[in-house]
Amino acid sequence: MLPFLNKYLPAAYNTYYEPFVGAGAFLFNQQPAKAIINDVNPELINCYRVIKDLSTDLLVDLQKHSNSKEHFYKIRELDRDEKFGQLSPVERASRIIYLNKTCFNGLFRVNKRGQFNVPFGRYKNPNIVNADIIQSISRYLNDNHITILNTDFAKAVETAQRGDFIYFDPPYDPLSDTSSFTGYSLTQFGKAEQERLRDVFDALTRKGCFVMLSNSSTGFIAGLYADYNIISVQASRNINSVVAGRQKIDEFLVLNYTP
Repeated sequence: MLPFLNKYLPAAYNTYYEPFVGAGAFLFNQQPAKAIINDVNPELINCYRVIKDLSTDLLVDLQKHSNSKEHFYKIRELDRDEKFGQLSPVERASRIIYLNKTCFNGLFRVNKRGQFNVPFGRYKNPNIVNADIIQSISRYLNDNHITILNTDFAKAVETAQRGDFIYFDPPYDPLSDTSSFTGYSLTQFGKAEQERLRDVFDALTRKGCFVMLSNSSTGFIAGLYADYNIISVQASRNINSVVAGRQKIDEFLVLNYTP
């Protein structure tokens, strides 16, 4: 999506907000000097905070991991143990980065108990200790005014003011009854949450903020944002258990401004 997101950026803005930051591709592509980023996933946000404040310790801890099925399941099963809460922030960040690099398709998915449940990926040479990337991200987070939150998306943008730019990349509205992916966290993101997000979009618009949102090209989303500028784009999807399913699909970019 990056080429489209960059194409439709506002010409200028003040603070950047990303309430569903995920892997931060858009954030790191722009590298704004002032940003507020957020995600509902506490393990992900712990990673960002550790990379910012304890990157050297993290790189040391990552070196203990090996690319073997036995070690993978040993590390994956840690969140089934009552002692999981006793792991240090560095150990938790190291664990989730290792699992992401070695699990099937690089997915983050949990079961109803909040336990990571993606199987081993069987990759020959995954880059578990990517020192260049971790150090680069650490420098960016420390050299700029970046606030890292772990809260509800609506709370994450409460401080937004006129001239700020907010990019929403929420869990997408499913294209069909069987295509919904709900395993990212214990928080479900259904129609009611999509409607609540639209209400936040409206409130930010009234404040005079620049707001961009990406979502599925469904009739439901088109109806929610009928009063805004909806642009249909074709984006590649690379995560699918069936290779033939990794193809371009139509998605919506919704803007409250003229690009």
